[in-house]
Amino acid sequence: MTYDAFVKSIQNQEPTGSTPYLNALWHEKKGDWNKAHEIVQDLHSWEAAWIHAYLHRVEGDPGNAGYWYRKANKPVPKISLEDEWEELVTYFLTRFINVV
Repeated sequence: MTYDAFVKSIQNQEPTGSTPYLNALWHEKKGDWNKAHEIVQDLHSWEAAWIHAYLHRVEGDPGNAGYWYRKANKPVPKISLEDEWEELVTYFLTRFINVV
């Protein structure tokens, strides 16, 4: 799946991502922060911590976001939320779906 196809899939009723990471990002963009958070809070990887951090940044909770960025070994980004979402989706599509 390409980035553009993933973005277009947000119009669908159900996520088309094949990983929980992409599904969490899909739900967040769709406006269901709680579902996205529910997905990543049960995963135990640095990648899940990165999404978890982003979600708390979206929520407006910088302290909690900072904690999760540290767990992911990532600095708190200085880019927009939209740019970070794009970075996350691109990473997970490339890492797990082998999109170039």
